[in-house]
Amino acid sequence: MGNEASLRSSMVGLAVVMVFVWLWTQSFKKTVVTYAVGVSLIGGIVLPDWDFFDRNFSRWSYPVTAEERAAALSRKSQPSSWFRVYPMRMVVYGAVYGYAVYRWWMFVSN
Repeated sequence: MGNEASLRSSMVGLAVVMVFVWLWTQSFKKTVVTYAVGVSLIGGIVLPDWDFFDRNFSRWSYPVTAEERAAALSRKSQPSSWFRVYPMRMVVYGAVYGYAVYRWWMFVSN
């Protein structure tokens, strides 16, 4: 699935979640917070520059070199190279997204 299709389906899913939050809480404020948190979470997964982040975690603080850019372009021809699983990336995403979802749930459920 391309980035556009992923973004479109994620936004439709967010709209469904917003409708459920509105029906459950009858709170415009909680619905708007749900939208803001949802867009932030979706944007963090669908929109990043994967050529930059699709390398070792220790290299994230340095610019992409010409060799890394060439390697990324050669990998784009392979359909399975859209998202590689790196343990540090999963730990960072899991911690940040888990905390965000926890705080959102505490806000909406009260």
